Amino acid sequence: MNKKIFSLSCAILCSFIWGTAFVAQDMGMDFIGPYTFTFGRMFLGFLALLPFFFIFERKEVQKSNLDLKRILVYLLFLGFLLFGGNALQQISLLYTDVANSAVFTIFYVLIVPIVSYFLFSKKIHWSVWPAVLICLIGGLFLSELNNLLVRYGDILVIIGAFFWAFHIVFISKFLKIFNFPITIAMSQCLFGAMFSFIPAIIYENISVANILMETNELLYAGVLSSGIAYLLQTYSQQNLSPAPVAIIFSLEGVFAGIFAWIILDQHLNEFKIFGIILILCAVIFSQLSPMYDKKRYG
Repeated sequence: MNKKIFSLSCAILCSFIWGTAFVAQDMGMDFIGPYTFTFGRMFLGFLALLPFFFIFERKEVQKSNLDLKRILVYLLFLGFLLFGGNALQQISLLYTDVANSAVFTIFYVLIVPIVSYFLFSKKIHWSVWPAVLICLIGGLFLSELNNLLVRYGDILVIIGAFFWAFHIVFISKFLKIFNFPITIAMSQCLFGAMFSFIPAIIYENISVANILMETNELLYAGVLSSGIAYLLQTYSQQNLSPAPVAIIFSLEGVFAGIFAWIILDQHLNEFKIFGIILILCAVIFSQLSPMYDKKRYG
């Protein structure tokens, strides 16, 4: 299979898992707090990837002559970004609904190309900018323009979008010096869980009995959305630039809206459906346009 097609497939599947996980995240805080949920899902993600690390990458990592201190700093930083994005997103669901949380999360689509261009001088194909604009317009329609209330939860998600944006950018940079997707995905989940455990201990009453009552939601958000999806994200960013891949990841807002309608009965009106169509068009446009201008594509 063509490497770019493989990465594109990984990005779309990753977006689907992330989008559907919003439902599990929303349903998973009946008996535990947001920090405990974040800790649980990321630790499960680490455990899910651990066997794959030992089978496929452990020997290769041991053979590589790399600066381990530098690698550790990168992994800690990625874990911190992962913790920040996940925790803010999870807390937001206490104050806002799934659709709003998913929509404002995809604001990283706007932030990623700006960070890539201004901080790292990354060449960006011109098609990314109109695609970003279309995505944002679609996101506004998904959030209902006739009833747009910027609540506390929405503000938290927008702040979290910066964490997701920097995470996407630095994953791409890190892969250039440490191309071990399983190790990256596994380690960032472990460090993200460690960062989450601290506020969980301080602010929440962690109870094993309560955690077990959220088993299904934690397994879905942990094994699939944290473990498998973050691995898919890493594979997708091996052959796709940060700005275009961020636009593909924005499909998570579409999937979240659809499954919130199906499972949580959060109705999709004509405005939200139009927003979904706009985002889909932006994703297709951002991927097809560079094919006609390969020499200038970054």
